[in-house]
Amino acid sequence: MELLEYGSITGEKPMDESGETASAQDPRSDTELIAATNAGDPLAFEALYHRYRDWVVGLGYRMTGDREIALDVLQETVLYFVKKFPGFQLTASLKTFLYPAVKHLSIGARRQSQRFQSTESELEQLEISMTTDPIRTEEDTLHAVLATLSAGHREVLWLRFVDGLSLGEIAEAMELPLGTVKSRLHNALGILREDKRTKKFFE
Repeated sequence: MELLEYGSITGEKPMDESGETASAQDPRSDTELIAATNAGDPLAFEALYHRYRDWVVGLGYRMTGDREIALDVLQETVLYFVKKFPGFQLTASLKTFLYPAVKHLSIGARRQSQRFQSTESELEQLEISMTTDPIRTEEDTLHAVLATLSAGHREVLWLRFVDGLSLGEIAEAMELPLGTVKSRLHNALGILREDKRTKKFFE
């Protein structure tokens, strides 16, 4: 299945003769593309794939720290999504819908690769690996401070400021009360604001 085999964490996207990516060519909203996919339009699903492929791979890599596993997670996520059609109804943003599946598949893929053992200490190490950004930055001190936060606080920060989800979407994706999400974000930002290594980001 050629569609599933294409993709990398480099961000490279397939282009047509005009130099435009597949997702850029299709101006339809996610809701419109889902409706078209339900109606049997394969190009609509392909547009959704190209629109969210890099985000899924980046999230998988952030959760596993392994590029090959992240690509496996992409394939499993696509298969999971394909099975929802026809008849799929989007009731939230697509990132909110896909996030729990990507997280679950990432943990499962680590187990199957025999690089992951399900002990408490290694589970914590997996969560700490979420602080590794697939796009290298010059803010190593920020990552060092993030590593001192709890896994739940880091996860909220990533979803809000890296993945761009609203607080309501984060609450739905993590299956938490909105008040808990707000509290975690407030506390995490407070820690970053008070730490001398990251104060400068808030000045």
